[in-house]
Amino acid sequence: MLNNYDELNDMQLDVLREIGNIGAGNAATALATILDEKVEISLPKVRITDFDTAINALGGAETMTVGVLVNFDGEAHGMIMFLLNMEDAKGIMSILIQDDEEGQNEPLSELKLSAIKEIGNILGSSYINSISQLTGLKIHISIPYIAIDMAGALMSVPIIEFGSIGEKVMFIEEAFSAEENKLSSNIIMFAEIETLKIIMERLGLEI
Repeated sequence: MLNNYDELNDMQLDVLREIGNIGAGNAATALATILDEKVEISLPKVRITDFDTAINALGGAETMTVGVLVNFDGEAHGMIMFLLNMEDAKGIMSILIQDDEEGQNEPLSELKLSAIKEIGNILGSSYINSISQLTGLKIHISIPYIAIDMAGALMSVPIIEFGSIGEKVMFIEEAFSAEENKLSSNIIMFAEIETLKIIMERLGLEI
């Protein structure tokens, strides 16, 4: 009986990684539409890791980071967090919202934060859609929430909400390349244990 992420076997972990790979491909397609240019994605690094390792991969607990959180429910329950460092957040905004050079040194405006929130929502939805398509589950997503804070503070959200059922998360590192721009992002995905069981069963794996 599966009780937490630490009990996932190699085959079950491989299934989660494949879901991450498919979601990343969908995300690249969605980003190309947003930026209105061809976007290629390097092979995403999908890891099932503990919270501390994920925080360190983001640059450490004190690294200022933009986070967009999307919860999902319905026949599956969990959360996805889209994370960008400040440099990449400002870089992608320079594509979407034409700035002068001086504007790059200013804090992100409400307009830019709103645009990043929508990007996080679209990319997060790409992952949810990949799960839905593979399993046939009906899944709904919440409105997105955005925050700028240190990586450790942002990661405290899934730790508080899901830490009681395990210390593991799916951590996906992505590198997108457009015609003249590169973007690195990270996705944190955490599903409730009952959701993991349903996903595995829908994909023909024994629990």
